[in-house]
Amino acid sequence: MKIVKRLLPHPIFSLVLLVVWLLLNNTLSAGHILLGSVIALVLPWVTASFWADQLHLHKPGLALRFLLLVLWDITVANIQVAKLILSPRRKLRPAFVRYPLDMDNDFAITVLAATISLTPGTVSIDVSGDHRTLLVHGLDVDDEAALIAEIKSRYEAPIKEIFGC
Repeated sequence: MKIVKRLLPHPIFSLVLLVVWLLLNNTLSAGHILLGSVIALVLPWVTASFWADQLHLHKPGLALRFLLLVLWDITVANIQVAKLILSPRRKLRPAFVRYPLDMDNDFAITVLAATISLTPGTVSIDVSGDHRTLLVHGLDVDDEAALIAEIKSRYEAPIKEIFGC
């Protein structure tokens, strides 16, 4: 078991790398499967020393539902941003919002920041030095408190459950 752990330090990461490689190349040819497999095996092994701790999903089912939620939100946000940009009468209200973090796990904070940035109309800019605040830019922010509440309930709460923090 230890030899497998040394050769494959992050199996989930390896699987994700292989799947993303195949999706990016839009093929299931033997050459791309082989090259993707090499990348999926070598990259986690080379970067293993940079990982702070092992990733533990406490609720994998919730992780899948969360992924589907984020994909849905990305789709809906794309339509909303397109309407905002293309509307001649709409005045945008961009704003920087200091989002208070209720978790201290670096990986979970990174997942939250990435989720915010993947959703069109919002971008996570910076994490404070004490890891208690995330600076978020919103394209059209009517109510800062509402934006914070939505991120807390829609993204941060499930992330905390998924990673057990």
